[in-house]
Amino acid sequence: MPLTDLKFKPGINKEITPYSEENGWIDCDKIRFRFGFPEKLNGWQKNTNAAFLGQCRGLHEWVALNGTHFLGLGTGQKFYIQEGAAFNDITPIRQTTSAGDVKFSITTFNANVPATAFVTVTDANHGCVVKDFVSFSGAATLGSSNITASVLNQEYQITEVVDGNNYKVLPRAVATIQSITVSSSAVTGGLNQTAVQPNATVSLGGGNSVVGVYQIGTGLNTSVFGTGWGAGLWGGTTDAALTTTLNDSGGISNSDTTIILTNATGIAANDFILIGLELIKVGSINTNTLSSCVRAQFGTTAAAHADDTTVRLATGNANQANDFTGWGLSIVSGVQTASNNLRIWTQDNFGEDLLFNDRNGPIFYWDRSNSVNTRGKFLYDSTLNLGTRTSVPTIAVQVMLSDRDRHVIAFGADALGANSGSTNGNGVQDPLLIRFSSQENPVEWYPTATNTAGDLRISSGSTIIQAIETRQQILVFTDVSIHAMQFLGPPFTFGINLISENITIASPKAAVAVDDNVFWMGTAEFYAFSGSVQRIPCTVRDYVFDDLNISQIDKVIAGANVSFSEVWWFYPSSSSSENNRYVVYNYVEKVWFIGTLGRTAWLDRGISQQPLATGSDNFLFNQEVGAQDDGAAMTSFIESGDMRMPSGNQFSFISRIIPDINFRENVNNTSINLIMQAKNFPGQANQTSDTNSVVKTSSNPVDVYTTDFQTRLRGRSFTLKLQSTDANVLWRLGIPRIDIRPDGRR
Repeated sequence: MPLTDLKFKPGINKEITPYSEENGWIDCDKIRFRFGFPEKLNGWQKNTNAAFLGQCRGLHEWVALNGTHFLGLGTGQKFYIQEGAAFNDITPIRQTTSAGDVKFSITTFNANVPATAFVTVTDANHGCVVKDFVSFSGAATLGSSNITASVLNQEYQITEVVDGNNYKVLPRAVATIQSITVSSSAVTGGLNQTAVQPNATVSLGGGNSVVGVYQIGTGLNTSVFGTGWGAGLWGGTTDAALTTTLNDSGGISNSDTTIILTNATGIAANDFILIGLELIKVGSINTNTLSSCVRAQFGTTAAAHADDTTVRLATGNANQANDFTGWGLSIVSGVQTASNNLRIWTQDNFGEDLLFNDRNGPIFYWDRSNSVNTRGKFLYDSTLNLGTRTSVPTIAVQVMLSDRDRHVIAFGADALGANSGSTNGNGVQDPLLIRFSSQENPVEWYPTATNTAGDLRISSGSTIIQAIETRQQILVFTDVSIHAMQFLGPPFTFGINLISENITIASPKAAVAVDDNVFWMGTAEFYAFSGSVQRIPCTVRDYVFDDLNISQIDKVIAGANVSFSEVWWFYPSSSSSENNRYVVYNYVEKVWFIGTLGRTAWLDRGISQQPLATGSDNFLFNQEVGAQDDGAAMTSFIESGDMRMPSGNQFSFISRIIPDINFRENVNNTSINLIMQAKNFPGQANQTSDTNSVVKTSSNPVDVYTTDFQTRLRGRSFTLKLQSTDANVLWRLGIPRIDIRPDGRR
């Protein structure tokens, strides 16, 4: 019998059965398709051995006029500027105390219990949550203990919030935060700290000149889902929901700001509690007494509540495990505090400087003329030397510089101040409002006859999800629609048009622009825009969306890899709370493939020669480098659908296999496994299998490798699987051949 060529269709197809996907591929990992043929992905390696704190949710790179290469990297805990190999912490400061406002105590010291090493910090109305960062200066040695001035006068991460006036830190040996090794459990932002064990009990010490400098509050590493229709459990309870009761000598009126509970353990300052249908923000706590509470939050109505009424810890608080998620209460979508936002950063450079924004938070500005480790400042900060401020936005969903016309644009911003003399916006976020500064001026936002500042408002949807700039326009996605924003020039500056409705987008990072095309992932479809919106036929659609962790969908990120004409989406599978899988669309060859890889942010090559990406292990990687997983072997495989004789009615016998493989590196003695498997029925496990190793022995003048295999496989259908586990192997499959012949019907 003549040899039979094994020709396969490119791409992975999981939308049909393996038996119906004859001469096609049904599964793979670390494989891409080029020119119709599968090949192993290139590897990756660390960009630097320095680690950062928190999960990265935003990357942006630019070059200064002197050629210095900068990379902005924002995480849930910090914001960094990378220059060279170092990550420089420029996280903005939200508050600096007056000298003497901060005191220290050691109240839990027990010489026989080394774990009681915490120092309690007293600072009235500190406004902190667990994992926030604070730096102390001006402190003296704490009483007669071994907690010296040098131990106190450094940066700390808060380990516990006692109440609105007190919190705890773990005293440690003198070191900068940046130099502390990130632990293996750093998914939650943990630090390996060398603790200093107190050796005495001290009350309110540290001197009279202590200054506390508080960085902006940390964001969440996991999304907090809403509590509206269909969210949470029926009846509004969770297994671990914290509940207590009112115990306030007759209850509270609709205006009381001091609330006494039966037990306030587990509730922290700035948390939200639910009493009846009223949401209340907690001020400070003293034992079971809540003071300075803010009533009727997020559209709820202040009401009187009787003693013994149930009090629940609402969604989005410091201790999420105790949070209540109710039915019929749309509370979380409006709750935007440091403790309940998944921190997602957007960035853009204004010349040599950097604009950056924490989603649903303030806009910040970093001035290149200062030191690389000089902290960023609020855009509305009066100390910025950028000119006279007018109605600068204080909150936004996203910030962008329009490259074509040099306007700073804030999406989902607060409205103008009361008049032209207002330095800031009105402080009330409008999630559909788009505001833009005057041309070439990032702090002039109030429209006048002599500037180009202004605003637009989108009429459909409930919030802006993402804006993305193309060569000709800016596409603005809401939760239900997509709009095109274009520069018109005076007097209107910008105009906006509705492109399509009934369109979804998965997350604030789910879209990416490639030239004048935009690709994005929705909540159940993939889309493309090239003048009009089109749904992209996807051969792995059900596989992706049926396994998507909807509760963490905000973590989905899109990234272009233009060297290979690919768009990548990283997403969390149903068994993971962090991105651990990818799906890729080759927009030239129009094929799909899938795999496993954890990436939290992606930046295509441009200034850097390779794409950059961050992993859940707190490192920055150069992608498309070498053949290894950061120095370790990288396993890859691809598996075909069922192959059969034309009738599919009779048995076949394979006696010989001739591989056709191109090894793409110059390392001899590397190999891949070629596996043929046979079975008799589609719903049956493989009955027989034959694994052979294709070994490369030379590359001159051409690749020399194992020529053929003798085998004995009999069945009604066959599958081909290729798998590599060697550390330095890159390969591409051609057209293998088999000696196959009919072998009867029984």
